[in-house]
Order: sequence, then structure tokens, then C-alpha cells
Amino acid sequence: MNRFQVSQVAVLGAGVMGAQIAAHLVNLKVPVLLFDLPEGHAPTAAQGASAASVRPSVGAGSKSGIAQRAIEGLKKLKPAPLGVPEDAALIRAANYEEHLHLLKDCELVIEAIAERMDWKLELYRKISPALAAHTLVASNTSGLSITALSQALPEALRGRFCGIHFFNPPRYMELVELIATDSTDPQAMDALETFVTTTLGKSVVRAKDTPNFIANRVGTAGMLATMVEAEKFGLSYDVVDDLTGKKLGRASSGTFRTADVVGLDTLAHVIRTLQEHCTGDRDPFAALYQTPPVLARLIEAKSLGQKTGAGFYKKAGREVLRLDPASMEYVTGGAKANEVVARMLKKPAAERLRLLRQAQGAEPRFLWALLRDQFHYAAVHLQEIAETARDVDLAMRWGFGMTQGPFELWQAAGWRQVARWVQEDIDAGQALCKAPLPEWVFKGPVDEAGGVHTPEGSWSPALGRFVPRRQLPVHARQLFAQDVMTTPARAAAQAGVTLHEDDAVRLWTLDEQVLIASIKTKMHAISPDVAEGLLRGVTLAEERYQGLVIWSPDDVFSAGADLQAMLPAFMVAGVSAIEGAEHELQKLMLRLRYASVPVVAAMRGLALGGGCELALYSARRVAALESYIGLVEVGVGLVPGAGGLTYIARRAAENAQLSTGKDLLPFLTEGFTAAAMAKVGTSALESRKLGYLQDSDIIVAHKDELLAVALGEVRAMAASGWRPPMRRPFAAAGRHAQATILGQLVNMRDGGFISAHDFHIGKLIAGVVCGGDVDPGTLVSEEYLMALERKAFCELVAHPKSQERIMAMMSTGKPLRN
Repeated sequence: MNRFQVSQVAVLGAGVMGAQIAAHLVNLKVPVLLFDLPEGHAPTAAQGASAASVRPSVGAGSKSGIAQRAIEGLKKLKPAPLGVPEDAALIRAANYEEHLHLLKDCELVIEAIAERMDWKLELYRKISPALAAHTLVASNTSGLSITALSQALPEALRGRFCGIHFFNPPRYMELVELIATDSTDPQAMDALETFVTTTLGKSVVRAKDTPNFIANRVGTAGMLATMVEAEKFGLSYDVVDDLTGKKLGRASSGTFRTADVVGLDTLAHVIRTLQEHCTGDRDPFAALYQTPPVLARLIEAKSLGQKTGAGFYKKAGREVLRLDPASMEYVTGGAKANEVVARMLKKPAAERLRLLRQAQGAEPRFLWALLRDQFHYAAVHLQEIAETARDVDLAMRWGFGMTQGPFELWQAAGWRQVARWVQEDIDAGQALCKAPLPEWVFKGPVDEAGGVHTPEGSWSPALGRFVPRRQLPVHARQLFAQDVMTTPARAAAQAGVTLHEDDAVRLWTLDEQVLIASIKTKMHAISPDVAEGLLRGVTLAEERYQGLVIWSPDDVFSAGADLQAMLPAFMVAGVSAIEGAEHELQKLMLRLRYASVPVVAAMRGLALGGGCELALYSARRVAALESYIGLVEVGVGLVPGAGGLTYIARRAAENAQLSTGKDLLPFLTEGFTAAAMAKVGTSALESRKLGYLQDSDIIVAHKDELLAVALGEVRAMAASGWRPPMRRPFAAAGRHAQATILGQLVNMRDGGFISAHDFHIGKLIAGVVCGGDVDPGTLVSEEYLMALERKAFCELVAHPKSQERIMAMMSTGKPLRN
């Protein structure tokens, strides 16, 4: 097939998943039509006015109120499905009665109505005549048979039909499962995977067309096994969640909290799919799929989890209560696992599993049983549900937040030994079913290789060999892609040619054209050694390379200045030491800005405080969609001191030059507010709105493509004859703007909205961004404003109230308001 270009997508079904899939599409600039049933009558005048005020309707007198209300509801959901709430207006509401003809202009149709086979089949029959010959159709189902669904489509369309399973919430969950039928065109699957990967930023696993596919099949069985084993060992839900969360290398919500977040009715639906399709004659674990009595009682009571305010947990004010299954009453929660067990879980995999299996307490025995059940289930079902063991492990990583999939952990702990332990428990009747481990576990290539993952590929029971990972052209953009038995960070640390490396910074290159600087400190905090390393990188890039990319292979760009490194110098030499350190950081920022080669900041995850300033002074920014960017120094009683306030003042002056007005204050207000309130953009889209990203900056959907895009950007900038900006003075807002801001701060202080110390910090910020006590329009330099920044920063470092905030953050990790 020709190149798959998506100019518009239709999402069928404006329920929870459909509306949020539509939101994620518009986050990434994909035009989308959101369909649902017609209301059955023309909207009232009030409804029509409301809809018109939000966005132009698909058609005058449209009956698309159901879809329109779902679009409006997106603005209120938490976590936010939209990068910025205003983008809800970009989703076009439609209905099946009036707008089916619009489907001909959609290259992709995603059906996301309720999980009813009969409803889906009826809808397919309705839409089929309206589809273009090139349209791909995908069903977002969590477990229904894709082959059965395809039977309602004309034979000519079946080659362009597949399953697409987004995980909830679609914006944040990394995994998307794609499921083909025997009729699906392989080229159509490749095209859809490419779109889902690079445009939507998702990580794709191809699943077989079996009940609940891969992640929900293994994950739901794991949740049910957890419930069974927890009851067997008499453990409360809060202790189980503490054991099965981060301590076990899984999502922090554990098991029962995860169930509450997913929705107990949704969980029950997934369980019913297993009950209906995985009966005893087909699945030896069929007895496991019985709905737990406590789950049935909660659903009967309409306690469906987080969305109804009660499930396995219930919030009472600030206290989180847990359910007591014996009485079905809520009692005080918050119990934690035994510290001895917590220490066991920090051991290397082989020792960890040995200790858990040999221990006598309920908690370690529970954990061993849980892991044994997971290994047993994954091995027995691998051939049925997935092409290779890699697909299972990656699906569990991306869909259930595990740091290691079941086969990865098994192999890391010693394949043969763990296999013997699991089989011994099966033979002793301690496992969840009597089915033995498959023969391939003990004999042949897997036994010889010591596991299912090898450099040649991962084990496929159906093919009887190790199969390499599928490679599409889009995967070449992921220079350090996530894979089994490794992480991007570990792979990147060993890649390329190193030009310089110490404990603070690594300078290296992949192509001998662009230099890469990777910060190595904890949370990539900017210490004096980091600043020295980055300065070395700029000099080296100017001498030998086309440019410099600042990038680190994990979800932190930089959490800001290293306060712990700063305080000892302050204790010994006082404010003068701090002033000198800040001056050096400011020099670094100007060095980046005026370097003779382009410097690109590739931001993935956190870019806070000094990390934000590092990005602001780069020539360009390439940011992953889920980047959190902001000047947050107020949270520790300080002001941005490495050029952040100077940047706000300069950008205000530059933006004002594009306007006919001469008053700088309107252009300054947003930047001042962001710094004074420590606003953080909770997506790259929101960060652009706050001024931390510019329109010329690039937002990348898939975080593993970030480095490739940044390197390409440097090469393009160099090839186009890029030159640094000229040093030139710019207009300051002056004393009148400063007075206006102070008046607003006085009102906030006197009204009790901010403390006296907050007022003092705000006053200092206003003084810097307005240029001090100067006339409006006075031309100032960056160096002049940076001197004001240093003075304000040093004054606050010496202030007792700020010192209290700094110590509170360092000791508790939480901001103190004093």
C-alpha cells in the first residue's frame, strides 16, 4: 500500500475511552471526528448556543449533543486527557444519523463503543457503505474476538480491519496492542503501527486474537491470583498493595488500588470475558477466573472504585480507609509491609526469590506464591497469546507498569533453578492448577540458553526458535529503544564514542557530527562540576562538531540546581560563595545562547528550575509530549537565579516589539506569574502556553524518538547556516510596571492569599523582571538583569524563612509554606 497519511480520524463512541482517544489525537494535531448516537431531537436554543460558543458545529441543527457533552467533559477529567483544555474545541462532534458521509474523508476509523459484540456488529454494518476504499478500521476492544467482529464487514474491507487496544487513560499509558485477523493485510498493520508509534507516541505489541489479548490476559490473571493468595495468607489490602507496588518493581498503586482506578465494573467485565471463553476444556487455569465474592459484593453495592468514591478503598476527608472483607465495612488503612521483607525485595533477583521461597512468614510466602503463579501462568499460555516471550514482557512493562516482565525476572533469577522450584510446587499441589510447565522450559534451546531471551531474539514456542524483534522503518528513530533485559539508559551509557567523562557529565557522539552531553548526577542536578562539563562540551562542539545536544536517557532532563552542593559552600564562605556559583551558572547560560554552533535541549520528563533555564538558553528545544517544565525556585524560598527571570524580561520585550502597543506589562504578566507561582507545564503543550517553549520548538510524541529528532534538528540548523543571535539591549518595563505588580501583591498578602515571605519573594521577582528602578523603556542588557537576579537570589539564601523552606524540601521532599 502507499504511504499511510492520516489527515483525519473518526472515533466512534463518545464514552470514557472514545472521548479520551479523541483527546489524545488532538493533543498531537490529528483532526478528529467524535461520533455518538443522535439525541433523537433537535437541540434546544440553549444547547445550540452552548455548542456554538464552544466550536462550530459539524452542521447547523446537529443532533450531536451526546458527543458534544463528552467533549466538554474532557476539560474536567483528572488526570487531564488534554494537554491544554482549550483544545477540546478542536474535536468535532458528530452523530450516526447526520454525518456518516464524513467518514469518506477519514483514513482511520477507531470504534470504541461499549463492549457488546452485537452492538459493534450492528454499527459496522451501518458504517461500511460510507467508508473510503483506503480507510483502516480498528476496534478498541479490551478482549472481544477481532475475527468475530470482522464478520460484519464486507469481505473487501476485512483486509483493512484489526483490533487496537488502548490502555486507560490513553494519553498516559504507553502500551497499545494491535491484533490482526487471518484476513488483515500485513502492510495495513505495519502502517497502523507506524502511525501509533511516531504520531501517537505509543509502544506497540502485536497480540494474537485470544481472549483479553496479552496484557489484560496475564495482568487480570495476576490480579485474581493476588486476591486468592492474599486471602489464603490472611493479608489486608493495604499490606498487599505495599508489597505488590514499587517494592516488587510494579506500579505504585499495587493491586487493589489499581483495581479501584480501573473500575471494578471494568475489571468484572474483563473477568467475564475469561469466564466465557477460557473454560476448563480450554484453559487449565479456568477455576482462577471465578469472580471473587468480595468483588461481586462491591459491584452489587455500586461501589465501583475511584469513580464512585468507594471500592477496596474509600477516602474519608484526608484519610484513606480500606475495606474489611469480613464485615464489608471500611476501617483505618495505611498498614505497610514488614521491613524485613522490604529488605529481601532489594536483593538481586536470584537471592530475592530464594529468600522469599525459604522464609516462613506470611508476607514472603505470599510473594513467592504470587511470583510462582505469574511464571506458571505466563509459561503455560505463551504459545496461545503471543508470538514470543518478548511480547509478554513488554506488554506487562508498558501496560501494567512493571520494571521487568515475568520472563525477564524468571531469567534474571536463574532459569533452571526457578523452573525446578515452580514445578516442585505444582507437583506438591501448592500452585493454582495442576498443569505442568511446558516441555520447552526444561529441554532444548531455552534450557541451553538459560532463558527465553537471547541476543538472537526471544523464544517462540509456536516456531520453536528465538525470533528477533520486528523492525519497521519507524523503529530506526528509537536510537535506544526499550527492550527486554535492558533499559535505554544502560544501552546509551555504553554507546557511541566518549570524548570526556567524569562523575558529572559524559560528552560523546554517535555519528562524529553532533556532540551529545549527558548529565550523570542524581536527578541530573546542576552542580559546579556539571556546569564545568557543559562548558567543556560547548567548546568541544565549536571546535569539532556541527552542534551540541543536551540529552539524558531517562525521564529527567534536570531537576535543577544542586542545593546540597550549594549549602556547604554557603556555610564556609557565606553569601559570596553563592554569588560566585550563581555567576558561573549565568555565564554558562549565556555561553549556550551565544555559542557559534546550535545547542539543542532534548527534554524528556522533568525540566525544573535550573533545568528549565538550561533549556531556555539553548538555541532550540525538543520536548517529549509528557515533559514537565517550569521555574519552581519559589517552592524553596528562592528566585530563578541562572537567568530565568532575565529570559522572562527579554522575551516580553521581544514579543512587545511585534505589537503596536508600547506598554510592556501585558507581555510580562504571564512570565512573572509563572515564576512567582512556580507554575509547571504538565505537558509540553501547556509549557508552550506558559512560555517555556516557543512555537519554533518541537514536541515529540514518543519519548524514545527524542534523541533522533534532536540530532536531526542540529544537523538541519547547521546545514541552513545557523548563526547565534546578536547581543543587543532590550527595553525594560521599569518602575511603573513594578509598582503595578506590587499593588497586586499587596492585595494578595492583605487578603491572606500569600504569606509575608511570599510577598517578599514576589517583590524581588518583580524588581528583576521589570529591570529595577528605571524609566519604562530603558534599554538594558542580559548581564545587567542577571546581576539583579544574583542579588535577589543571594538575599534569599541568607533569609531564615528561605532557609527553612530549603531544609524542608531537602528533608521531606515537600514544599513548606511559611
